[in-house]
This record gives sequence, C-alpha cells and structure tokens, in this order.
Amino acid sequence: MSEQPADATPVSAQYAATTRDHVRRLLEIRRRAIQGDELATERQHAKGKLTARQRLEHLLDSGSFTELDLFRRRAGGPGPAGPFTDGVVTGAGTVHGRRVFAYAQDFRILGGSLGEVHAAKIHKVMDLALAAGAPLVALNDSGGARIQEGVTALAGYGGIFRRNVRASGVIPQISVVLGPCAGGAAYSPALTDFTFMVRDTSYMFITGPDVIKTVTGESVTLEELGGAQVHATTSGVATFVYDDEAACLDDVRYLISLLPSNSHDRPAFCETGDPRDRRCPRLADIVPANPKVPYDAREVIAEIADHGEFMEVHGHWAGSLVCALARLGGHTVGILASQPVVRAGVLDIDASQKGARFVQMCDAFSIPLVTLVDVPGFLPGVEQEHHGIIRHGAKLLYAYCDATVPRVQVILRKAYGGAYIVMDSRSIGADLSFAWPTNEIAVMGAEAAVGVIYRKELAAADRPDELRSELIAEYTEELMHPYYASERGLVDDVIDPADTRVMIIRALDLLSEKRPELMPRKHGNPPA
Repeated sequence: MSEQPADATPVSAQYAATTRDHVRRLLEIRRRAIQGDELATERQHAKGKLTARQRLEHLLDSGSFTELDLFRRRAGGPGPAGPFTDGVVTGAGTVHGRRVFAYAQDFRILGGSLGEVHAAKIHKVMDLALAAGAPLVALNDSGGARIQEGVTALAGYGGIFRRNVRASGVIPQISVVLGPCAGGAAYSPALTDFTFMVRDTSYMFITGPDVIKTVTGESVTLEELGGAQVHATTSGVATFVYDDEAACLDDVRYLISLLPSNSHDRPAFCETGDPRDRRCPRLADIVPANPKVPYDAREVIAEIADHGEFMEVHGHWAGSLVCALARLGGHTVGILASQPVVRAGVLDIDASQKGARFVQMCDAFSIPLVTLVDVPGFLPGVEQEHHGIIRHGAKLLYAYCDATVPRVQVILRKAYGGAYIVMDSRSIGADLSFAWPTNEIAVMGAEAAVGVIYRKELAAADRPDELRSELIAEYTEELMHPYYASERGLVDDVIDPADTRVMIIRALDLLSEKRPELMPRKHGNPPA
C-alpha cells in the first residue's frame, strides 16, 4: 500500500469541506426562495396584505410549519426555469397542537397564478391531508389560471375540485380568500365547508367586470361584483367576513379548535370552567312572553353557551335564522335559532339553504344539534313561491331527517305550521324536545285559525269583533296551551327557561353514545 503524501488533505476532510460548500449554497438558495422579491413584498404590504409565508406564520403554531416542495418549479425548456415554489407555499403544521395541512398562494410570484407545477403541489398537500385525516386550510390569493400554460392549468383546477369533493364530509376544508379568486378558481371555496373573506382586498367572481361590461353592458366595480361584503350579505358564498387579515386568521384558528380532525373523530372536549349546572334566569328577561315582541336570538345563545362565546356562521346572510358553533359543558354543539328581530323569524329560501348546509356540516363531523324554535311559519309571497320555497324548504327538512347526530329541540315561544315541523320537531327525528311555559305549537296562530275556521259565523255575526275575541280565547285555551303537545308526546318536558342550559347539557349527555342505524345505501337524492 502506497503512503499518502504528507501534504495531502485527508479524504474525510475533503468530503466535509465539499459538504459544507453544498450546505452553504443550499442555505443561500433557500434564503432567497423564502425571502422572495423585496419590491413585490412591499407592493403586497402596501395593499394591506401579508405575504403567503406571513399568513402561514400567523395561522399555525409558532415553529410548527414543515414546508413541502420548496424547490419545485417549472422546468426550463426553450425559456428559463420558473421561480422556486411556483407561486404557492405548501406544507403542514399545528393549530392548538393539532395537525393541519395548508397551502398559501403567493401573489408576489407570477401573480399567484395556477399552472401545472403550482397545481401539482396543491394536489399533493390535499392528498396528504385526506390520507392523514387532518383539516385542510387553503389561503387563496391568485390572479387565476396561468394563461400561457393553456389547458394544463385548467386541468390543474379540475384536480383540485375533484379532491375537494373526495374530502367533503371527511376532513374539514376551510378556504380563506385573501386577494383575487377569479374564474374557475372560485369553485374551490364554494365546495369547501367554510369560506373566510377580508373587506376591500378579497374578491371572488366567475366573470370579471370587463367581461360583464363587454357582454351585458353593465358597469360594476370589483367590490360591487365580488367583494367580501357582497358575498357575505347577498350571495351567501362568504361564511365569515373581516376588516383585516390578522382578525380573519385568528378566527380560522378558533374555528379549527371547535371542529374534529375528521369525520371519524369527535370534536375535542375543552374544559371551559363554566359550570354545567349554571342556571340562566336572565333568559326570562331576554325573551318577552308576548309572541309579537321581538328579541335577539343571539342573546339567548350567548346566555346558554359556555362563557357566552359562540361563532356565528353566515352571520350577515339570511338573518331570520341564526346558525352558530358554541360549547356547552365543554363540548362543541351546532345551534340553529329562529331570529325574531329579522322578519319575525320566518323561514324563507335563503334561511332554508343556510340551515340545511349547516345541519349537514354538523352531521358530517359528529357535532350535536340544538334547535331553538320561535318560528311563525314560512315567508308567504308570490316571489318566494315562484323561486322555489317548496324545493329550498325541503332542503332543510331533508338535512334534519338525514342527520344522525344527537338532536335536541327547545321551543321558546311559538312554533306554527310546516315551519314547526321543519325546525327539528319530534316527528322528523329530534331525540328530545323541551318547551318553555310560554310555548304555542299549532297549525297557525289563534287569530288566523279563528278567521279560517269560523269565517261564516264571523261574517254573519252582529258584533264580529266580540265574537272573534271569544273564539280566539277559546281556541287558545283548548289547543294552544303549553301542555297540549307534551300531553301527546311531542314535547318531552315543559321547563323553566332558567333551566334551559342545564337541560340541554343533560340531554346531550344522555345521547352521547347515540349511534345511527341506517339501511346501507349509495347516497340519498336531496332536493336540488
């Protein structure tokens, strides 16, 4: 064996030096890829927007993010290779210690536009989220399909939509729109469980203002067409809307804390410190005994929820029905409540759609349902009938009848006609039903009922007003007293309003081991 020259560098030292060079080069490339273009960052901040990585830092627990495919980019061909990340940051981290997968489109890089590589990265993180049974959060900020890549960009969207549908009802999917989300891209948020938007910076639409101007001649601004407020109040596409990104992302974290990781888990128990046996005497002051006097149903929810905290879903749309997630005794529940301060709490087309979607979401993720009823009926009118109140009302009915989670109904005051049935009555499968002493359950109110039943007698009477008053009192006494429904087994108990929280928590305890027993089927056929 020949001896190594005295001045030669050992092989191990040479290898170590080469490795250090590669590591230094790697760290420099990584730094530049993560930092991005400083001018583009300044432009993003000038619009009141965070960068993709800053958003992920705010969303996820500190230091928990593991990035995937940092160096992924469009391969060079006739032209140069594309930028690292290809305009989307993907990976996983934790929220309150629980695993969450996420992707954030980076508007600084190619306008966050979606091309083949960009889509492939999103497909990968969606597949991982579904395989791991963990929530998926999509932070959208994109100019749309990358036109220069042609049909491959459109195919990328198709792959996202297909995965949205595969994951629907299996893992929570949350879309956060933090910039433009135009064209086909808008369908992904519509397919997910919740959509967050920020005023003045978030936009969603299928066709933009320029196309609309060309085709229809209508002039409309971005905000008027697809801004956060429009989708929160008019279209119902936005579930939540905020004034800034920080508040928005804080509530995404809070929402995740209320949800299970997947459909096979239950929402995590949280010890809130609010006594389970806390009585609520203020409820008698919040809800007037007179059924014609309005009140805010959100005050009722705040009174019974742990520490008065709840998260209203679609709070700016279809206001006659309140839908909210809250904790009762430390457990997540979904609450639906008639809202008397909006159209007296009637059910209309929008409220029926809102309620149906909420019931289906809760049922998919094993969240018990609590329904607070004070409903005078469905909204009458030619417009409602012609626009399909029968079809849309049936959606809420179908959702309740199909739900297998624990279901508790509380009738606060009135419950009339078909709306009483639809609002999770015992007849459509509510497990337990309670009523306050002021409840009125009937086909319709006493005044309207007397007008129908005794129409001929009233027309022939000498003093119709006196007769009407007598008949109303008689009808109320015989058919609308608080115990009529309970005598017939349609209400399990008439309770003191102050005991509402206690009774709901006890009822949910009784139903905690409820298991569905359904005949196997491929799927139902809900109303369109």
